[in-house]
Amino acid sequence: MQFDPQHLAALSAILSRGSFEAAAADLSVTPSAISQRIKALEDRLGTSLINRGTPCTGTPAGIRLAKHAEDVGILEAQVSRELSLDAAPGPARLRIAVNADSLATWFVNAMAAVPDVLFDLVIDDQDHSADWLRRGEVSAAITASTKPVTGCDMHPIGALRYIATASPSFLDQWFAEGVTAKALAVAPCLTFNAKDGLQRAWLQENFDTRISPPTHFLPSTQAFVDAARHGMGWGMNPVQLVRGPIRNGRLAPLIPKTPLDVPLAWQVSRIMAPALEPVTKAVKQAATKGLIPD
Repeated sequence: MQFDPQHLAALSAILSRGSFEAAAADLSVTPSAISQRIKALEDRLGTSLINRGTPCTGTPAGIRLAKHAEDVGILEAQVSRELSLDAAPGPARLRIAVNADSLATWFVNAMAAVPDVLFDLVIDDQDHSADWLRRGEVSAAITASTKPVTGCDMHPIGALRYIATASPSFLDQWFAEGVTAKALAVAPCLTFNAKDGLQRAWLQENFDTRISPPTHFLPSTQAFVDAARHGMGWGMNPVQLVRGPIRNGRLAPLIPKTPLDVPLAWQVSRIMAPALEPVTKAVKQAATKGLIPD
């Protein structure tokens, strides 16, 4: 089945902008024209593509079709480069799954090195980002999986180092007699979200026991550091984000010299890999500066 490029552009614009009106402004047409294009596309496919609301979201079919439209745009841009043709109007859009800590520490450097791409980032835990690739909802992902996703090329890029940190006052309050399993069982910790297993992994690695401390859920990388600095709890923070606070005495390691290194990989859809080679190159270069050798 062939799709009308204008219909696909309307669908992608709605899902990226969140409304028919914003999509119309983005494509320089009327909202009525956007509605007509979506209706024609839904009638042809016999299924709904958009959940009307504020914001508008895609149905599973709509998300998959919008992803297809983005892939076509990237592939067309590649052909234009290879044949020295005039570039298509506007940069291609690329959807990637990336973990919040990579985004906060090194991944923006990779994005900045590819100025002819509009990035649409999906934020998810590195242990779960591969699921987006399996569902075909992204073209590439930063993952913690060492097993390639079916149909994808995997490039190991290094490890993100974490340190279990807390404020000196927190250490004095909860670990006055040392960082023990007994103390850790009652001292509040920080957890990014329900998918975050970093604190459990550090506890298992250093105490070889199941400990379930009380926890704050803070789905923000910066808030994670700030909460630790304010004595709310201890948590695993990327070393890049806590070097300064450790140096100035606002934070301290729970146990010196017990880092947790999380190996990361760049996985990219094999079909899209040639077109995404500039992005892959940028990710590898940024990773050499932002990650440690695995």
